[in-house]
Amino acid sequence: MITIFEARKILTMNPARPLATHVAVRDGRILGAGRLEELTGWGEHRIDRQFADKVLMPGLVEGHSHISEGVFWQSVYCGYFDRMDPDGKIWPGVKSVEAVLERLREAEARLDDSAKPLTGWALDPIYFGSARIGRADLDKVSTDRPIAVMHASGHILSVNSKALELAGFLRTGINHQGVPLDAEGLPNGELKGPEAMMPVGRHSGFDREAQAGDETGLRQFARLCVRKGVTTATDLANLLPDNAVAMMRRVTGEDRFPARIVSFRRFVGMTPAALIDRALELKKQSTDRLRLGGIKLFADGSIQGFSARLRWPGYYNGQPNGLWYVTPEHLAEALELALANDILAHIHTNGDEATELMLDTLEAVLRHQPGPDHRFTLQHCQLADAAQFRRMKKLGLCANLFPNHHFYWGDQHYAITVGPERAERMNACATALATGVSLAIHSDAPVTPLGPLFTAWAAVNRITASGRVLGESERISVADALRTITLGAAYTLKLDGEVGSIEAGKRADFAVLEDDPTEIAPEALKDVRVWGTVQDGRVFAAADI
Repeated sequence: MITIFEARKILTMNPARPLATHVAVRDGRILGAGRLEELTGWGEHRIDRQFADKVLMPGLVEGHSHISEGVFWQSVYCGYFDRMDPDGKIWPGVKSVEAVLERLREAEARLDDSAKPLTGWALDPIYFGSARIGRADLDKVSTDRPIAVMHASGHILSVNSKALELAGFLRTGINHQGVPLDAEGLPNGELKGPEAMMPVGRHSGFDREAQAGDETGLRQFARLCVRKGVTTATDLANLLPDNAVAMMRRVTGEDRFPARIVSFRRFVGMTPAALIDRALELKKQSTDRLRLGGIKLFADGSIQGFSARLRWPGYYNGQPNGLWYVTPEHLAEALELALANDILAHIHTNGDEATELMLDTLEAVLRHQPGPDHRFTLQHCQLADAAQFRRMKKLGLCANLFPNHHFYWGDQHYAITVGPERAERMNACATALATGVSLAIHSDAPVTPLGPLFTAWAAVNRITASGRVLGESERISVADALRTITLGAAYTLKLDGEVGSIEAGKRADFAVLEDDPTEIAPEALKDVRVWGTVQDGRVFAAADI
């Protein structure tokens, strides 16, 4: 049976027919969008008027997120800003080091098992001035159980003495990448980068392989997707062990699982050749609602954590340059093998020096290993300038920028990390579009909350938490912003033939909105109310999820 959905307005993102009032769906796919009389000719049908007072647009595509957005809600929220959990509850932010420690103490008092790790997430001491949170601070909560708190960036893990002890790291003068020492020569408890975080995390509640197979976390993530109008979301750095893949295939295959998950295997703990072999194995296990076979590489860390690699003149406050997460040789080998095997690669390059390394490497690799439609995507590339965007265009690279940073860390970037000039051109969406680069924008959830309409608002307005406009010339239009969270993001995933617009032949994926994002003031874009989603023709109400 054909279902024809009626709506107040349908924003199709199809330039040939941008607006409609009805959309016909059969077997989870779109027969057409237009006026009712244009669609009844498809045959026997029923008209569904539950969205008659709603606005439909293509299901939103989150091109850079992680299912850990669902997993981490099982830990203690330690973020600075208020945040909504999968149940719709708003958790208040914590505004000082002592407030963070007090929230952890309260959680620690509720734990019965004395050996169970206490975990927290979303911490970022940059909001607390010069204060840091490390071993000495967390020891005030407990020295008997391991404690680990993931920073908002995902690139720093603060731990106590017990966590370091269990990992064999609590010793004087330890020489290990990403393990800074205090005045006594012991680790200060602020671990930077995967080489330090992962071995300690295994003993303190942040075991990446265990989190990859967390069924509750996957289900919670999908619930958040419905609340935010997302029908396709990435899981952009999973270790994807066999048990996790089996779980993800089973759960996403359930009749009422509401999202399409695109999961990429992270490059860590293996050779480039082994990475590609694993990606090819995973690709064969893809399903309609679980897409596998892509790879994620990391070149550097985070700007606000001072672990990103910056070109001269470096960090504004004089911090030393950040960490390299990959060698040039491994990067080149991985890219060459990905091109040869038609594997989609997304590469994290936060700082402009990391972006330059990626551009130089791909340029050299393409000379002897062509890839006519590779769609390799630079993730974040927050400090990329016009010259780098022009090189991206020439090399066939896509860019997925991170405008949420303007709100969450814009004031800190202006005053602390990169200074006024570079802060005003961070995440240069207007320049990227002007140079013809295929553009998406993202939340990097759980780094910032999942919510493409908020991300679009951030790109359109570029307003910091204090109300400063950060780089007015890099603002983009609402129409361009909506495209980046639909077709633009889908293009970076090689899914633009299936999702991202409402037109014949594509998946029946819709975001169901109470408000029309094209008719409100641009500064209100983040406040558009989401009723729910339609995914493969199945209706999901946020109130019932």
